[in-house]
Amino acid sequence: MALKSAVEKLNAICYTLNAVNRLYGLIFDIDGVIADTESVNARVTIQVFEDLLGIDGVKREDFAAGLGRGAEEYVKAAASVHGLKLSAEQVSQATQLRQEYFLKVLREEPLPPFPGVLELMEKAMQSPGFRVAIATSGTLEKSRTVLEATGVPYHKMVYINGNDVTHKKPHPELFLLAAERLGIKPADCVVIEDAPNGIQAAKAAGTKCIAVTNSTGAANLAEADVVCDSLEQIDLQAIIELIRAK
Repeated sequence: MALKSAVEKLNAICYTLNAVNRLYGLIFDIDGVIADTESVNARVTIQVFEDLLGIDGVKREDFAAGLGRGAEEYVKAAASVHGLKLSAEQVSQATQLRQEYFLKVLREEPLPPFPGVLELMEKAMQSPGFRVAIATSGTLEKSRTVLEATGVPYHKMVYINGNDVTHKKPHPELFLLAAERLGIKPADCVVIEDAPNGIQAAKAAGTKCIAVTNSTGAANLAEADVVCDSLEQIDLQAIIELIRAK
């Protein structure tokens, strides 16, 4: 009930502010939406399991339950698949080493954005009816490194990362905070996600959600309002129509 009341209160405040000139919010996740970081996440975490925990045979699909939920849940997901009960210290060590490996890869290898991402951001930022946000469960250092590597002008947007919130996805805190800082009611926002946990968080926040099949198949993203194979298929008019649809 408390969460529902918070969403309704935020919607009411933002509705008053935007009653004359309606504004729309476009909120981007990072991993698996802006660039193919999920393959890097899996690769370096598999290496962590080998180097730190002595576990071979971990596969990318073993992390599925932790997608979008932050580094600790990502590590725990694969540990669970392999029957491991990690201590809090082991989880902390694994996530720290994972970030070190991840940053090293980004310093040494190019990380191009997915097709259509920068174009959609630019069009939204140029439109007087849109405001744009980045909202990710990743840490400040990790997420900022990805944004800089892909050329995202995040300094011109609202930027929320895992350091700013207490609860990770599928809890809606991340997207509620993004909507609040945009000054737009959640019902007038669209979140772009790539994972089931992110979709659940977006829906719980009261936003619409577009899911892109960069990290998993369409069947796993069925709870989203729209599922697409590329953001090249999405334009601002489609986003407006989605928000206005009942």
